[in-house]
Amino acid sequence: MATEKHPGIGLLSGTSVDAVDAALIETDGEDFVRPIAFVDRPYTQPEHRLIRAAAAVAVAMSGPGEHPLIAEAERVLTLAHAAAVAALPGQETATLIGFHGQTVAHRPTDRWSWQIGDAALLARLTGRAVVHDFRSADVAAGGQGAPLAPGFHRALAAGLDRPMGVLNLGGVGNLTWFSDDDWGAFDTGPGNSLIDDWMQENGLGTFDAEGALAAAGMLRDDVLAAMCDLPWFDQSGPKSLDRADFSIAAARGLSPADGAATLTAFTAETVRLALGTIPVRLNRLLVTGGGARNPVLMRMLSDRTGIPAAPVEAVGWQGDALEAQAFAWLAVRHVRGLPLSWPETTGVPAPTMGGRLVSP
Repeated sequence: MATEKHPGIGLLSGTSVDAVDAALIETDGEDFVRPIAFVDRPYTQPEHRLIRAAAAVAVAMSGPGEHPLIAEAERVLTLAHAAAVAALPGQETATLIGFHGQTVAHRPTDRWSWQIGDAALLARLTGRAVVHDFRSADVAAGGQGAPLAPGFHRALAAGLDRPMGVLNLGGVGNLTWFSDDDWGAFDTGPGNSLIDDWMQENGLGTFDAEGALAAAGMLRDDVLAAMCDLPWFDQSGPKSLDRADFSIAAARGLSPADGAATLTAFTAETVRLALGTIPVRLNRLLVTGGGARNPVLMRMLSDRTGIPAAPVEAVGWQGDALEAQAFAWLAVRHVRGLPLSWPETTGVPAPTMGGRLVSP
């Protein structure tokens, strides 16, 4: 008997805090995935500042707890998620939402990872069942709690030639790699976060559009070498990090263009270092996230790794929607009682179910 397929909505607010991504797919939570619709609902500047400020407070805390700024950010971002659902074409066909929320601090070595978002409020506002809290069970069992999209990447990549990798360059970078007999996943380092922070600190906007500023600058090899001189990069996966684990401090004092060039090269170099820790040489990298829209970064990736890098659209995937689609897929897996994480992806001792369901 064929497995029943479900329409599901996935919601993602990435570490760049630029927008709420909402995707509608039909899936069985296994290898059938049919994309239906996607929309992104950009955060306003006040919303962005509030959520980033809440994350800064959370990073300074010793674990999840109460704080008025974080409570207000949770309310505001939940309303933004409800607005994204309302704007999603065809959303009325789905009775299930996968709600990742916003990661404000991630400390798996201390057995916690903190995502804010009021699932009960979202369920009331949308009239749908909401699956949330995707990471806690994995972390409690000894896993990293991240990344969570690799299982979805595996479902999409089932028919592709291997060895190959899927590289997500959002605020944080993560890699899912596949050989004929094995697979794995882990965070690689900063994705776009340091580049974005650099642009904002220099009053040049929120991101380096088309990599234009980096293209105008000169790479400072000494600064790059210092930034890469960390034991973390020598560790094999699974491993994960917090957006706040790296900063632009080493680039301060450089010109805006040289800083952008150096920080962009740092993201590419961390991917090269990550590839050196896996047991197979990949034939290609399929790239998603904001980094895939930065031609300077994409060129640096190919040059530094020696592996062709192309946007995931090259194989017919929807890059902007991909991570939101993953949380719809994970929500369906939750209701079917299927694992959301594996030893290969988070280091959890055994395949682990996760998430909690809230009814409207």
